[in-house]
Amino acid sequence: MSIVAARLERLPLSGFHRKLLIIGGLGYLFDGLDSSSLAFLLPIVGKLWHLGSVQTGLVASSTYIGYFFGAFVSGVSADVIGRRRIMMSALSIYCVASFASGLVDDWHAFFALRMVAGFGSGAEAVVIAPFLAEFVPRRYRGVFCGALIGFMSFGYLASSVLGFTVVRNFDDGWRYVAMLTALPVVMLLWWRRALPESPRWLESRGRMREADEIVTSVEDGYIKRGMTLAPVRAMVLDGAPAPRRGGALDNIAALWSTRLAGVTAISWAMWFSVAFAYYSFFSWIPSLLVKQGLSITQSFGYSMAIYASQIPGYFSAAYLNERLGRKAVVSSYMLLAAVAAACLALAHAEIEVMAAGMCLSFFMNGAFAGVYAYTPEIFPTAVRTTGVGSSSSFGRIGSVSAPILVGFVYPAFGFIGVFGITTTVLVVGAAIVLFLGIETRNRSLEDIERQELAARPDLDALRGSSRMHG
Repeated sequence: MSIVAARLERLPLSGFHRKLLIIGGLGYLFDGLDSSSLAFLLPIVGKLWHLGSVQTGLVASSTYIGYFFGAFVSGVSADVIGRRRIMMSALSIYCVASFASGLVDDWHAFFALRMVAGFGSGAEAVVIAPFLAEFVPRRYRGVFCGALIGFMSFGYLASSVLGFTVVRNFDDGWRYVAMLTALPVVMLLWWRRALPESPRWLESRGRMREADEIVTSVEDGYIKRGMTLAPVRAMVLDGAPAPRRGGALDNIAALWSTRLAGVTAISWAMWFSVAFAYYSFFSWIPSLLVKQGLSITQSFGYSMAIYASQIPGYFSAAYLNERLGRKAVVSSYMLLAAVAAACLALAHAEIEVMAAGMCLSFFMNGAFAGVYAYTPEIFPTAVRTTGVGSSSSFGRIGSVSAPILVGFVYPAFGFIGVFGITTTVLVVGAAIVLFLGIETRNRSLEDIERQELAARPDLDALRGSSRMHG
């Protein structure tokens, strides 16, 4: 462990860490609000602009298309130019595009702006969790990163309230909601003053003086409150890591080097399986159950119950991240989600549908809390956001393909066919994580990198060759 990492690891939990949690959590809250609000805007703009099924489908996919590219581009870029710069730039793009989408009078412009907003949202979302993970000591990291994504549930809940109160009751309600999603622009004023760059990232790029200044400023806050910090030298096992100044293409190639190919494959499979199952269930369950005659799926109470169940799902998983470990949380919540889906498939009474749907929401969103905490830990600092961004983007392939595949499967095989495919994907993904994943609980990021991701000659050769040809 380097001196910079040791100084961060020894810090007691404080207002500094909680402030970073609130900063990142508000980002996820508005990401959740933006992505889920489109479901309430779509019926209105579809009628307003007389959209056909193909056009409606394009608009519905706009946010996810933008998210796919935003997550990948920002993940790669944040390892090259820094976490802070990407987070602020992404938030700016998202806010401007969201506000503008409420002003347009043409579906083509609306589609384009929603895609740009999705780009900004995706770009911001994939950097927040790695950023926080690089500040929080190992004994709190799982709880903090799991709780971080839990803020997204408040965004989903807020969108359902706005959908039923604003969109339905005002002629231009959809415009008001679209513009309201741009409110986080005011957060930029706070972020400019309060958001530091990651010292671990600065250290990985050889910018030791800047890393030292940031850590020193954090330590000064403890000293001013009369706190005595533990000595550093006992925690230092080696010097600072050798700086790696590879560019974006180097970092992408590094993910599939001998050193990291297994980790990357596990992460991509985990993200794909969770996203595929989540969006296949929640995109189609209302329609499928309506066809079975259960009108409850159209009610306000059902929607609110499903969204509200996300909150304890996220935060229970965050709590268990440190008690059970991320591997156990991700795999167990995925398996329990499969059980809940089976109960939903067999449910007939409205109370059974409500209970099973709430359990499915609870466990699926809890799985995401484990995924967001786990992914930043299994990639080295030099390529951490590249790994997280590429995994998230690959997961979006699952979220886009799942509803399409369900559309083909349901007419031929019915609800049981849909259930069979999605639960199989969940079970396979859970098994991959449980049996092949790295254990990260109560370990520093540097310990994981040194022991589990030990440097291999092929990666060093890749870096050296790139610098020679650069």
